[in-house]
Amino acid sequence: MTMSTHTETLLIAHRGASREAPENTLAAFELAWREGADGIEADFRLTRDGRVVCQHDATTGRTAGVDLVVAEASLDELQRLDVGRWKGTRWQGERIPTLEEVLIRLPTGKMFFIELKSGPEIIEPLRLILPETGVPVGQLRLLAFDAQLVARLKEQLPGIRVCLNVDYRWSLRTRSWSPSRAEILANLEHIGADGLSSQDHALLDAQFVAGLHHSGKEVHVWTVDSARGADHYRGLGVDSIMTNRPGWLRNRLMMAESGGEGR
Repeated sequence: MTMSTHTETLLIAHRGASREAPENTLAAFELAWREGADGIEADFRLTRDGRVVCQHDATTGRTAGVDLVVAEASLDELQRLDVGRWKGTRWQGERIPTLEEVLIRLPTGKMFFIELKSGPEIIEPLRLILPETGVPVGQLRLLAFDAQLVARLKEQLPGIRVCLNVDYRWSLRTRSWSPSRAEILANLEHIGADGLSSQDHALLDAQFVAGLHHSGKEVHVWTVDSARGADHYRGLGVDSIMTNRPGWLRNRLMMAESGGEGR
């Protein structure tokens, strides 16, 4: 699958179909596939014993009710936790999956956005795991907020496209958003990133998206849960929209296209 023509905006399930199912679990990913998502996005951290596991927070308290530090826990300790029950008894018994467990279930042709929450120590495990599963590199994207980690990923995993995650802060001193569009463009070029994974924000306008595409960069936006927002970004031609509710959003967009109501 390629995103180079910018003719189709893909719907990517943010942490799986996480509006309904427990985030970053196999159940959330399987629900996303059933709902017709074009891909999934998930967060990964390195355990004490060097395993790459699917977990957003640095600790497990929010989703497991037992507060372990992921980097200080073993895979066995982490997989004893129930990370489904907090979302409802229907999901009881869901465990923290490994990267391998997610990869082997990736359907043919579907995209997988791997957001890295650890530092450069996660690169070597990735280098060993990703080729073993046989998933074509074109279906994979690596994401990180750390610009230096993005640069190192590009150096050490040259066959995989890597995008920089960016969120924005308002500066009272300059009365402007930071980073600026110019700063983002310069940073992407400096670190050799293949694209921008941007927070849903007004800075991401038609001119900026067109400029990024003209520079050969992909543009992905998170997290969009309204049909109005998704329709806006499709109009801008972004490569993908990350959403917590892929099935609902796809249905609303299809209704809007056919003249029905979609909000």
